[in-house]
Amino acid sequence: MKNAVLEIPPLLPGRVIVLPGRGEMFIRHHQHDNVDAPTVLLLHGWTGSSDLQFFTAYEELAKNNSIVGVDHRGHGRGLRPNSPFALEDCADDAADIVRALGLEQVTTVGYSMGGPISLLLWQRHPELVSSMVLQATALEWNGTRNERLRWRAGHFLAPVIRRLSTPRMIKLGLRRAIPRGHELSRYLPWIIGEIRRNDQWMMSEAGRALSKFDARNFAATITVPTAYVLTTRDRLVLPHKQEALANAIKATVVQLDGDHLAPMQVPHEFSEATSRAVALVTQSPE
Repeated sequence: MKNAVLEIPPLLPGRVIVLPGRGEMFIRHHQHDNVDAPTVLLLHGWTGSSDLQFFTAYEELAKNNSIVGVDHRGHGRGLRPNSPFALEDCADDAADIVRALGLEQVTTVGYSMGGPISLLLWQRHPELVSSMVLQATALEWNGTRNERLRWRAGHFLAPVIRRLSTPRMIKLGLRRAIPRGHELSRYLPWIIGEIRRNDQWMMSEAGRALSKFDARNFAATITVPTAYVLTTRDRLVLPHKQEALANAIKATVVQLDGDHLAPMQVPHEFSEATSRAVALVTQSPE
């Protein structure tokens, strides 16, 4: 019996850049033909990667923008330092990439954990951020008793989860977003392989860092144009928490009828909502 051919979705060109003091970083990089086109910096969520989070939006975003996609520490092809994961380090990694590419400013697109990284990038390197799109994310992640209990349970069960992170179990977990017959089903083996690139120790560290994040003391001071893609059926980052962040940063809200796995669950709708949100913060008013 012949092995099945691995089908890979359309991706952006990849390259490795060397960041002094940090190491080699893999990025996705699309340069638009129009040199004046905005540059979008894609910041993915926890346990994801640039490809996993945004591959369904690459083509649509590339029509009007240059794109830089980053894999955060411990995620995908990201850095593997011998130190605990910190969201601030991810923001600084992203800033160094922007500078290494000779870019003056970027529009950040931060999904889930990428939201805090986007906020920290603006806070720590405001000169690099011209505008911001946040998606399915929150001001803080530990504000209620249930959230604190969930994070504690996750830390306690992390060793068990690592042992259960087999291809079969990952496939079962993805079936809610990609059921049989879904248009992305043909990419499922590739998606599973990409998920398994993650460093499981750093996934646990990243969860710990995310659980402690709180932007309530500075989010309202953000001055750049902002938009927010709100996943209205999200069971991981509840809509009311998303609304709190959108209100704090005075963002224009684009609603997306989907759960936290909307980029795969409803790929066309996610792509359109992301592109529309980017256009809202990058296009000059007529």
